[in-house]
Amino acid sequence: MAELSERIQKADWKKEKHVPSIDAPDELKAGELFEVKVSLGKEIGHPNTTEHHIPWISVYFHPEGGKFTHQLGHFQFTAHGEGVKGPNQGPAYTHHAITFLAKLNESGTLHALALCNIHGLWEDSKEIKVVE
Repeated sequence: MAELSERIQKADWKKEKHVPSIDAPDELKAGELFEVKVSLGKEIGHPNTTEHHIPWISVYFHPEGGKFTHQLGHFQFTAHGEGVKGPNQGPAYTHHAITFLAKLNESGTLHALALCNIHGLWEDSKEIKVVE
């Protein structure tokens, strides 16, 4: 039986439209609020249609040398053009990009997971150094 980790796909977000791209500082002070942006399709656009879309992005933090990973947030996108007139004719769309604030007290790695309703789970990561 395959593990879930074997189902998570990775690639360079510059060449693959399904890979989340994390924008956050490389270095920051302990306890300092900072902005995290995660998006898909930064270089190659990802569709946002009723038939092909990103329903969610989750962001996690794993402290350097730590045993456990901590979820920072789970963000759902629930409008993809569905409507009474039919697919892609609805009144609203949510775009697959998020921005939130966080603070860290230890160095570690941010991980972003995104789900494509057709092409599965995709991951990217970014190391962040926390300085005194």
